[in-house]
Amino acid sequence: MSFYVVVGAGPVGRETARLLSEEGHEVVLTSRSIGSNVLPNVRTIQADATDASELSRICRGADAIFMCAMAAYDRWPTDFFPIIDGTVRAAEAVGAKLIVLGNLYGYGENADSPLRCDLPLNPTSRKGTARTIMWQRAVRADVPALEIRSSDYLGHGAISYFSLIALPSIIDGKPTAFIGDLDATHAWSFTRDVASTLVAAASYKGEWDRAFHVPSQYASPRELIQKTAAMLAREVSGIRSYSASEMESLGMHEAVEMSYLFESPLLVDAFDTEALLGVKASSLEEMIADTLRDHL
Repeated sequence: MSFYVVVGAGPVGRETARLLSEEGHEVVLTSRSIGSNVLPNVRTIQADATDASELSRICRGADAIFMCAMAAYDRWPTDFFPIIDGTVRAAEAVGAKLIVLGNLYGYGENADSPLRCDLPLNPTSRKGTARTIMWQRAVRADVPALEIRSSDYLGHGAISYFSLIALPSIIDGKPTAFIGDLDATHAWSFTRDVASTLVAAASYKGEWDRAFHVPSQYASPRELIQKTAAMLAREVSGIRSYSASEMESLGMHEAVEMSYLFESPLLVDAFDTEALLGVKASSLEEMIADTLRDHL
């Protein structure tokens, strides 16, 4: 069995730690705010990933470090870099492999769909640029690195455009608004499938310093809203799309920058992940049910 450190105690970090412990590995889950993250057979240690010295001490003897930490969404271009730098330096100090939780932002607005994991990164947003620089820092490390790239999250506790913008209105049975083209097919990643991909990546025997895509399910925003409402036995009284001016007036500045993700079909090629890591996507119904766990 191996020793793993999971940096970041969000929904994906916690699930990754849980899955690793169930496989019999020694696992440490670390975050600046551990809170009530108590998991069977997982040690929790409060620590700041920007402190490479402290993180190195925690990671001594680790086979791999999972970088699942998040920065405040509106502060990615500033706050993410010290986090990835501290984690990379810790991995180099202890000789641990590095597995980074990433997303699709780095491909940019002009990338062909379906997105392939071997496409060059060509970001067209500040957040995409931040994610690209993070991966470049990781792949330049003196240890092997992998990046696991997911699309927008579904799952219990996940914070995403869907959970923030559409879900509250669906739960309350109110008219629902979202962003982009409501009928454009979109990839949705289940937090549990993201964690399963991270865990499977730790055992990957092929060439590292590459990316894998999380196997995802597809639905347009309109379809997802309707399926979610149906699972809650709610009536959908109206679905519309916010305009850019509405988003700005409502303070949704970050959504304006990233709305291109929802303005045309977003498809993800996860063939390598399915073939080489053995991970497949859960059903969309399971994803929705887990998202609504506290409301069913």
